[in-house]
Order: sequence, then C-alpha cells, then structure tokens
Amino acid sequence: NGKRLAFVGGGNMAEAMIRGLLAAKLMAPDDLFVSDVREERLAYLKETYRVHTSVSNVEVASKAEIMLLAVKPQIMNEVLDGLIDVVNGDKLVVSIAAGITTTFIADKFPGPVRVIRVMPNTPALVLEGASALTRGSHATLEDLEIAKRLFRAVGKVVIVEEVLMDAITGLSGSGPAYIFLIIDALSDAGVKVGLSRDVAHLLAAQTVLGAARMVLETKKHPGELKDMVTSPGGTAIAGLHTLEQGGLRTTLINAVEAATLRSMELGQR
Repeated sequence: NGKRLAFVGGGNMAEAMIRGLLAAKLMAPDDLFVSDVREERLAYLKETYRVHTSVSNVEVASKAEIMLLAVKPQIMNEVLDGLIDVVNGDKLVVSIAAGITTTFIADKFPGPVRVIRVMPNTPALVLEGASALTRGSHATLEDLEIAKRLFRAVGKVVIVEEVLMDAITGLSGSGPAYIFLIIDALSDAGVKVGLSRDVAHLLAAQTVLGAARMVLETKKHPGELKDMVTSPGGTAIAGLHTLEQGGLRTTLINAVEAATLRSMELGQR
C-alpha cells in the first residue's frame, strides 16, 4: 500500500525478508531501508538487492512507515534508546527479537506506539519459514494484517496470544537447530552402515523434508503417518523401538521446554 519498510539490523533474517518481499513483489527495492554497524554487510545488501542502506538506525527509521527491529535481544534496550526521537504513533514497529515483549518496546517511547511481535525462524532464508505473530495493546487489526502479509512472503504464519510467544520460540523459533542435529545424526548413521557422506546427507535431508510435506499436505496426524510406515515385524518398528528406548521423544520435549524457559529469561533482562 505504498508503505516503506526500514530494517534496523541487516542480518540473515532481514535479508530473508528482503528477498521474500522482492520475490513476491510486495515491495520495491526503493521502498526498503537497512541499517547495520557492519559497512561490508550493508555494501553486500545494497549491491545484491538495490536497497537503501545506512550505518544510522535513526536515518533509516525516519524514512519508513514500518520499522522492523532485527537485532539481538541483548542489545535491544540500547537500540530502542537511540530511536526515541523517531518513533511515534504514526510508525508501525515490528520486532523479531526473542523474549522481548510488546510492552517492553512500547514503554521505551513517550507516547502510544503500535507494536507487532514476531517469532520467525531461519527456514525463512529459503522462503519456508514458520512465523508466529502477536499484537501489542496499541496495534490495530490492520497493523496485524500488514505484518501477516510481510511474513507470508517468507513462509507460513500463525497468530497467537503474546503469553504463548516464549513457547513458540522454544518450538519453531529454535526448532530448526533440533532438526539440523537430527539430519546430521541420520547422515552419520548412513555413513556408519556403509553409505557415502554425500548420499547419506542427501537422503537424510530429503527424508525430513518429504516427511514434513506429508504432514502438511495430507493433514494426517504424524502418528497415523508413522503407523503407515511401520509394518508388523519390519525395519521401521525396529528402528522406532530403539529411538523410544533412547528417549528421543522425551529429549525433544525437554529441549523445547528448556528453550522456552531461556526465552523467558531473556525477556526479563
């Protein structure tokens, strides 16, 4: 709708958003502004995507109706302090920082500020992200719709209550790391039983991708799909028995819980 978007922070997630927005033709390069402390990073983004860049957060934020905070939660306080003079009720603020609440951001500014909090994940880099959105007390349904359109450019979107955002961080926000570990382990297993590294790596990754697509496209419960693979006395049930003996299910549940608690800790700083 003719709005301009400023990225405060030009890391991987910002780049994924830029790529997705341009590919979907939701925005033009001339409508995108990026700030970062790394001049070489800005030079890369400018050359690759033809977006506007600056080392000044204030400069890019002042030129856009939407500001996307793409910085680490550990430096969010410092970043917000530097933006006090350019953020008001006319600007929509979108944050992808883990553990940082909409109230924390809004309270940094003197007047009411419209804040949307998002927890994306790194598969957004290949336009297969999973993003959860929630709106702050001053944000409107229209603001939420704008954010939904932005993040649909890089994957799937769900809307949740803010109280669930730490759980989202533990599951889908941190989840790619768990899956990468599983793929790596499956690849090692393939090598152990005689496959070449390249073949094992490809088969492990494609198996995870294919299984995920089956869940999403068939809309069947994962347990039902699992049962379809496990014939009586067969190989799959033998492997599943070993995984259950090793506590894979419990370990994954514990991992999500630990990451959720860590997200809560970050939000209390």
